[in-house]
Amino acid sequence: MTDTFHARPATGAPGTIRQPKIAVIGGSLTGPVVALLLLQAGFDDVAVYEATPATANLTGGLIGLEHAALDVLDRLGIGQDEFVAHDSETIWQIPVRHRRPAARVRRVYPGRNTTWTLLHTALARRLPAGLLHTAHRVTGLNAPTGQPALHFTNGHTATCDLVVFADGRSSAGRRLLDPDRVLRYAGYIAHRGHAHLRAPGLRDFLRLEPGPGCQYNVAPVPGGLDWTFYLNASPAEYTDRFGAPPTRRVFALPQHVSPAARAHVDTRAQQLLPAEHAATVHATATRMAVPVMDIDPPTRMVWPLGRGHAVLLGDALAPVRPHTARGANNGIEQAAGLVAALTQHRKYRADLDAALHGWQRRHLPDAVAAVHQGPAIGARLGLGTTTGDTTR
Repeated sequence: MTDTFHARPATGAPGTIRQPKIAVIGGSLTGPVVALLLLQAGFDDVAVYEATPATANLTGGLIGLEHAALDVLDRLGIGQDEFVAHDSETIWQIPVRHRRPAARVRRVYPGRNTTWTLLHTALARRLPAGLLHTAHRVTGLNAPTGQPALHFTNGHTATCDLVVFADGRSSAGRRLLDPDRVLRYAGYIAHRGHAHLRAPGLRDFLRLEPGPGCQYNVAPVPGGLDWTFYLNASPAEYTDRFGAPPTRRVFALPQHVSPAARAHVDTRAQQLLPAEHAATVHATATRMAVPVMDIDPPTRMVWPLGRGHAVLLGDALAPVRPHTARGANNGIEQAAGLVAALTQHRKYRADLDAALHGWQRRHLPDAVAAVHQGPAIGARLGLGTTTGDTTR
């Protein structure tokens, strides 16, 4: 039986205001979290719009969730047994020299690892029927009558009081609300794969560092191993291997991975990684690639729009480099804070502008810090355009 949330009648002080109409853009992870939190808080006029025909896709890999984000999911009734296959908190950091691992250092991650597929499935099964509208790609946003109006490529228009853009790093909302902040290619690629191999005894996250200009991460997931191999590449090299520039093809799906791209990764694995890990890469049939991107730090999260508002959160607000492990965490934590602010407005007549800007004041500094953290980590690893590539 599918678990769903049912909106509760509005409760609170006698002066409780009317229910706002809320449109959530994005059906991946952060969008469903926002929607479920809103429903749990008693908001009963919520719709989720997703650009793709179906929200399930192949772009997601391993995700680290810290305790604050895990607590939000717990409050939604999503137990970790649904999306955490291995409850290890251990990260082994392993220098590699001449394809041989050196003394490993144990670190403890303040959270748990999951995968996009596991977490998305747990969230999607709780969305009430009719809440999610797929194949709705946003093309415009205005307020011709004072109420925010969304326009979609399929010709549909939706009016609302609040638009919540949680539509990922290629966000239509960011292009509409904050168009001067554009993605920039950082000069390296996260090559990714799921190997259908058994790894008896492996429960932990391994981070191998063969030297400047590369890093290899691998962890057990249901059905095998999930790996990410970071390698420097110029924009021209990315274009040649994946068929489009990195700023245009921000996810290279399996059909975009050329034989040349596969051969390059296999060669680098053979040159840099211990034999067992090179064999894992070679044995992986289906692969993807994600160009690592940067963006200017955000200066705001909230925009007035007629009599309503629009907000950005998660990767729509500020995509961060994967080394920070803050992408999903930022989105989930910001979602919880947003719903708390909206609840204070609905139940206790808190001034909405003040509530939204209070939410912004609380979460914006952490988003900015994560944007700055990514290039700093990349520089330490010799990854990116500002660092010399000594391993290509």
